[in-house]
Amino acid sequence: QAQLAESGGGLVQSGGSLRLSCRGSGFTLEYNTIGWFRQTPGKEREVVACISSSDSSTYYADSVKGRFTISRDNAKNTVYLQMNSLKPEDTAVYYCGADIEAMGISKVSSEYNYWGQGTQVTVSS
Repeated sequence: QAQLAESGGGLVQSGGSLRLSCRGSGFTLEYNTIGWFRQTPGKEREVVACISSSDSSTYYADSVKGRFTISRDNAKNTVYLQMNSLKPEDTAVYYCGADIEAMGISKVSSEYNYWGQGTQVTVSS
């Protein structure tokens, strides 16, 4: 059974850093497009970053470009989201997802097949 599990969230001051991890089980993340999304109450889940299955190309939302980095560790079947220079507006529940049908970048949450349980990131001002 394919599963994803996020970890690494927490409370950090503005300007600080966190690294989120998304560990896969039951399937190989390297062969799938993996996205990090975030969601705040009353809002839709929005894409933050994505790494493609085909060539490991990456995509970043404008709001995080230059501050966040998505990467893979295939040996650990894990995808990371390094978040630097965090801002209060980055506060959200962060989810990783897998779009098993995509070959390239996938930005639409409804196209994702598997999701983790989410991890809370809170940035204080």
